[in-house]
Amino acid sequence: MAVSDRKNIRRLAAALLTGVSVCVLGVSATTVHAQSLVPAPAAADDAKLLLRANELVYNQDAQQVTATGGVQMYYNRYRMVAQRVQYDQRTGRVMATGNIELIEPGGTRVYADELDVTDDFGEGFLNTLRVETTDNTRLAAESAERQQGDLMVLNNTVYTACLPCARTPGKAPLWQVKAERVIRNGQTHTIRLENAQFELFGLPLGRLPFAIEVPDETVERKSGLLFPRFSASDNLGFGVTVPYYHVFSPSMDATISPTYYSSQGLLIEGEVRNRFDNGEHTFRFAGIHQQDPGAFNPNTSDRTDNRFMVASKGEFQINPRWTFGWDVMAQTDNNFSRTYDLEGVDNEIFTNDVYLTGLGTRNYFDLHGYYFNVQDDADENTRERQQAVVYPSLDYSYYAPEPILGGEFSVTANITNLSRREDDWYHEGTTDRFPGLEGSYSRFTAEAEWKRTFNALDGLLLTPILAARGDGIRTTSSGTPGVYLGDLEEGGNGRYMVTAGLEARYPVLLTTENTSHIIEPIAQIFVRPDEQMAGSLPNEDAQSFVFDATSLFERDKFSGFDRVEGGTRANVGVRYTGSFANGVGVRGIFGQSYQIAGRNSFATEDLVQAGANSGLETSVSDYVAMAAIDLPQGFTVATNTRFDEKTFAVKRTDVSFGYTTPRLSGTLVYTQVDEQPEYGSDEATDVLKHSMSFRINENWSLAGTATWDLTEKDVIRRGIGISYADECTIFTLAYTDKPSDTAANDWTVSARLSFRTLGDINIGSTTDYDQDYRY
Repeated sequence: MAVSDRKNIRRLAAALLTGVSVCVLGVSATTVHAQSLVPAPAAADDAKLLLRANELVYNQDAQQVTATGGVQMYYNRYRMVAQRVQYDQRTGRVMATGNIELIEPGGTRVYADELDVTDDFGEGFLNTLRVETTDNTRLAAESAERQQGDLMVLNNTVYTACLPCARTPGKAPLWQVKAERVIRNGQTHTIRLENAQFELFGLPLGRLPFAIEVPDETVERKSGLLFPRFSASDNLGFGVTVPYYHVFSPSMDATISPTYYSSQGLLIEGEVRNRFDNGEHTFRFAGIHQQDPGAFNPNTSDRTDNRFMVASKGEFQINPRWTFGWDVMAQTDNNFSRTYDLEGVDNEIFTNDVYLTGLGTRNYFDLHGYYFNVQDDADENTRERQQAVVYPSLDYSYYAPEPILGGEFSVTANITNLSRREDDWYHEGTTDRFPGLEGSYSRFTAEAEWKRTFNALDGLLLTPILAARGDGIRTTSSGTPGVYLGDLEEGGNGRYMVTAGLEARYPVLLTTENTSHIIEPIAQIFVRPDEQMAGSLPNEDAQSFVFDATSLFERDKFSGFDRVEGGTRANVGVRYTGSFANGVGVRGIFGQSYQIAGRNSFATEDLVQAGANSGLETSVSDYVAMAAIDLPQGFTVATNTRFDEKTFAVKRTDVSFGYTTPRLSGTLVYTQVDEQPEYGSDEATDVLKHSMSFRINENWSLAGTATWDLTEKDVIRRGIGISYADECTIFTLAYTDKPSDTAANDWTVSARLSFRTLGDINIGSTTDYDQDYRY
């Protein structure tokens, strides 16, 4: 007899749908952290119920509700279909049979042939179970049983994150995990796998003789062993790392990573992490007693018995605008971290940094203190003693929120205070160069700038520029033997620079039916006095100087504050941008600079010969040009070139070619620089660098990189890697050869094997060859 007992039907729906969900949550947890699952949501009192069936019978005598024939249920965002559903009020059991399919609110699908669960979800049974999650993980079991004590037991379980083969249904996935029994304990929040084995390409790789117990999905962190890592290099041998992870509290954990190297013995590495309300801190340490120091080159820092390292890194948000932090490291010799590839501290130059930064809507504050660890295999740490100890360096910038006299007003300030323990000097080409001098050096710089753009004569843009700068300088380096510092007095000195400039631009737009072109002639003139004490000061932050099209229209072309451009100079050039209907884009700059009056700062020697052979040391500069073409097929060609102002001979050029196609992508970069004897380079530089990635098919790809010194006819660096990736697995194998006078290991072999939802197995580091695969 068909009836409309909504209370009993609603109770049936709640028991059946959420009961299945409770079972599935237990089942899904066996994916070993494949997903973050939460308990099934409680049914709302006003949750809508939709029930369809060929027949719905309520037997009052037997106290049973039965739905048969194409049963469809929708309740509290759960959906289910089955052939027959029955709820027995006396026994409190819900039973469903026949092609059961349940879709949870989160999208997980559950398939079963038979379901029997109590209405309080305390006990239950599912037969021939399959689970498919939204992130394409799959689990199957012959049966699943929910027992008292919050236990879920699955029998003969198979789990994988690989999609089934569309061409060959039934074919074994690339990898899968099998277990005779999986027991989920809701009270201890653990999952136990008994008699488990891992299969690759359908072939078992071995059955574990012991049970595995892992935390369930409710546990965010749990102490235990992590996946092992492997490495291989020429002087360390083969290495095996077995990390152990330990949780101290919700805000503190640690990882201890012992590594045994076949050539050098046991390396102990540890990391302790703390999180706070406003930041975090990480403490690291590492140490080894090398069993074969003689494997390294003689008279190097790597030939040491005992080697240790400690490091600390922290960052704290004082408030939404201010941040305080540090990143520091100390070690017993100057190459330990680099030799053993200690992640995060293995750079050739590790920068110890303590900082305070503030970011406002119109201003910026950046305070840093630096100490540079130079990691090389030299027995003496001479290079490190030649580096500056910076305490501190402060940069500050401010932009007025409102226009002043209709223009933009800004203030820039810099404070630098540093010292060196030894002179940093070398002879190259025809000159001695002194990047740094023993002693101390302090400088305070403040500069204000105002500029405003006027639109005149139908498109002519005129921008007057006014700037004023002052520097206070103190140095104790003037008495260094063999170094000429002009008439600089040891102690305090001051200098200033005022600039009045005008920029004129006249952009012209030319269009046709299929093209558009913007041609923009640009002219600038800056009037200012000569640079004071030019070449008489240490040059710490303006040593890197390249004159090209990107710096043609800069008011001050020096890269830092220690040098300042003086004299009256004009910059003239033209800028072009073109676009075509076929998708081709063209852009370019061409121009020249002129020293009209006053002393040419770029022709004035300093301790590092900044500006020498730069193309600006004469009253009429070299020509500079930049051109680039972007093709819709994925090709880009760009060149940045400097030509001799008299002969038009190429003095410097950088040419790059980039390509991106469905199968092949990469870059080819060629750099040529003529000899610069006054700057310190008596030989021309010719370097060619190529990197590429070739996708063999949907899964396999090949990557490689090489750098050639064409002058010496030698390969500076080379490497090759091959990768496989699909929806559930990543495999990468790479070889890198980088001959170096300061590195302990000339070559490395690295590999990575990653199983989605399970973890990674690493040999070395494959960062250079990892593709951007997204699961």
